Amino acid sequence: MDRSETVVDRYPTVEEVTDAARRLVSRFPGAAGRLRRIGMSRAGRPVTMLSLGRGPRHVLVVAGPHPDEPVGPATALALAECLARGDRPCAATDLSLVTWDIVLCLDPDGAALSREVQEATTGPDHSLAGYYRAAYRPVAAEQPEWAPIEACRLPESAALFAVIDELRPVLQCSLHSVEAGGSWVQLTRDLPELATPFQASAAHLGIPVQLGTFDALYWENPSPGIHVLPPPDSTARLAAGSENIGLSTWCAPQRHGGLTAIVEVPMWASDLADDSSPHPEAAAALRDLAGLVRDGGRQVTAVLDKARAFLPPPEESGPRRVLEWMADGLYDLVAESWQPLARQAAADTRPTLTRAQVSALDIVARRQPLRAAGLLLRLLSTADDPAAPGLHRDLDELFTTWCADFEKSLRLRWVPVHHQITHQTRTVLAAAEAALGKPAGPHRR
Repeated sequence: MDRSETVVDRYPTVEEVTDAARRLVSRFPGAAGRLRRIGMSRAGRPVTMLSLGRGPRHVLVVAGPHPDEPVGPATALALAECLARGDRPCAATDLSLVTWDIVLCLDPDGAALSREVQEATTGPDHSLAGYYRAAYRPVAAEQPEWAPIEACRLPESAALFAVIDELRPVLQCSLHSVEAGGSWVQLTRDLPELATPFQASAAHLGIPVQLGTFDALYWENPSPGIHVLPPPDSTARLAAGSENIGLSTWCAPQRHGGLTAIVEVPMWASDLADDSSPHPEAAAALRDLAGLVRDGGRQVTAVLDKARAFLPPPEESGPRRVLEWMADGLYDLVAESWQPLARQAAADTRPTLTRAQVSALDIVARRQPLRAAGLLLRLLSTADDPAAPGLHRDLDELFTTWCADFEKSLRLRWVPVHHQITHQTRTVLAAAEAALGKPAGPHRR
């Protein structure tokens, strides 16, 4: 482990990352570091970018696009430290040739509502239940990378679009994490040289490579764990709700010949994630999972129905907006997006879906109701209505059972935070080295 891979056992807050970035600029004057505010959030929080180097070519790194995915800001800081120290000399890290621009947290408002995740995942237990009680993920229309698809104009999205058009990055890396499963990368254009270092890093750290994922269910899959956005004229379906993905911030670098890599790492690993053996009863399993997400959603919604009268109104509460959004057909949308796979599995005379692919959908089926239940428990715990304690008790019993079943069924094991950071940092550096060594590719809109 090199000097940049300092052992970290917790996720830092956005404020801690920003303070550390300021200190880094002072500590490494030779790295030509500077901080600047690129925009303001809806609630008036700054969106800050750290730049290192003076090179004419740019790599843009975006941390914190989803507030329930806490590894990104930590990786941003570790990456900046690695670059400033010059720990991994190569063309991509030569700060006279390349400028690295690192957005420390794209959604600071969401991060403030998901702040307790840092505490819930600290300590020896690394509680899945603690994570879901603390995590907050806004509705799609309030997620800065995704809001343009929903025709919503967020100041955070506008700030990122402006930076992309100003810098014209060769590569944009969006730092994400997933609660459970394995690691994977989504690309807006193929980058064949990335596969080997990505897979080698995962193997070295004991992180499974996710063979099939809901987030790229119908994307092209040229190598294990690598998924490439289909061209605009492809007849293949995308994942539910992403048919207009070309409007997202992910695809914005394409108009300048650049590409985007979305780098996912798991908080809890499941060794089912890289099990390539055929699933013997995939069609039945998919039907069961569709029923699982719908049934869990119905149970959370039933509690929500009893509590609506005394919960804060949606216009005043992000968690309440999420609950209403999920109750308004999201569970069905997720389940229905798997139907083409279920029909294919039923028609095939030989098993074609793997255990890894089915396990990826199993994770989604379990996490959707858990996300909603965790938010509703949070609201019920602060409600002063006499009915709130009873509803909280009943939902908490369900929630606790679901978390235990999740851990047992997927055989989850905690991935140390420093392993998450190390793997994501290595993958970003490998992607940059591959992208900077290639001429600009064709534009995709």
